[in-house]
Amino acid sequence: MRILLVEDDPKQLMPLQTVLSQAGHSVDGVKDGETAQWLLSEKEYDLLILDWMLPHISGVNLCRQYRSAGKTAPILMITARDTTPEKVTGLDAGADDYLVKPIDLVEFMARVRALRRRSPLWQGDTLSLEDLHLHLDTLTVERQGATVSLSSREFQLLEYFMRHPRQVLTRSQIEQGVWECDSLISESR
Repeated sequence: MRILLVEDDPKQLMPLQTVLSQAGHSVDGVKDGETAQWLLSEKEYDLLILDWMLPHISGVNLCRQYRSAGKTAPILMITARDTTPEKVTGLDAGADDYLVKPIDLVEFMARVRALRRRSPLWQGDTLSLEDLHLHLDTLTVERQGATVSLSSREFQLLEYFMRHPRQVLTRSQIEQGVWECDSLISESR
């Protein structure tokens, strides 16, 4: 999955980004709402993970803007705000789930998997094309009954190609679909 992770605290951003990447996801991790807003105007995501309290634009406002634009990717709100009225505000803003800090990484990844199943792009845990089977839950590839070893980037590329079968894809489409936001941000500035 392509995930936008917005968290202003580097001590929380890095572990979350690492665990998501290790699970085979392509993660754009940013530290402020303004950069996240720009990325959302440039790219499509399968899942958004938004901290509530962010510099420039709050996660709740990003959530509202995203939903008012008609976007449907699932949103997980992560925050230290733990009162019932605050949870209601986050969910009413358009979040699909709400996780209170400090975050337990096991629960976090379970919620990510649950939200992936709700994504309009979710096609199950195995993508198949003829005799090639990509197992998204175990990050393995099978062809003619044999397991094929791939690097993380190769796996992400293969997943992207299998989600767009028999399509001619431009370099730009592949870069936006697979590569991190770092190259996009450096090109724009």
